[in-house]
Amino acid sequence: MNESRHVIAFAASSSRTSINKHLVTYAAGLLEHATVEILDLNDFELPLFSVDREAELGQPELARKFYDIIGESDGVIISFAEHNGNYSAAYKNLFDWVSRIDPKVYQNKAMVLLATSPGGRGGKGVLEIALNSIPRFNGVIKSSLSLPSFNDYFDTVEGKIVDAEINARVCDAVNRLFD
Repeated sequence: MNESRHVIAFAASSSRTSINKHLVTYAAGLLEHATVEILDLNDFELPLFSVDREAELGQPELARKFYDIIGESDGVIISFAEHNGNYSAAYKNLFDWVSRIDPKVYQNKAMVLLATSPGGRGGKGVLEIALNSIPRFNGVIKSSLSLPSFNDYFDTVEGKIVDAEINARVCDAVNRLFD
């Protein structure tokens, strides 16, 4: 494959020190023949969604911009932060706004879903929710991976996974994006 594809990647977290942002940035960098745009959910912060707020504001420009960025991409990589066993409020709120523009939020884009946490489950709960939900919103999941015990396997100074076996699993998951 000689053509370059445009991939967007983001952590489904608003934390400035998000371990999921470390993971998704590293993982996206493993793609060959792709230009990668790392998004920050803080750049898409919106008021808390409600139908009353929607009636008042209409469709916010930031929600439209996020939807358009997805539409202009060839693929999407997300690393989900797990907050009390679920999506982070930042991701869920942005998703709710965008889904009002078009319920087919992910516009048939190829997707890789990741999750990590400091604990031994590695965000498996939120990843399971995403795996069940995203296809209903027209995401085409090509692979997924949960990375447990983030701090044991990722060197944030070097910005990379330090375990060869886990690194190979992440590389394999990401390189399935365009299979």
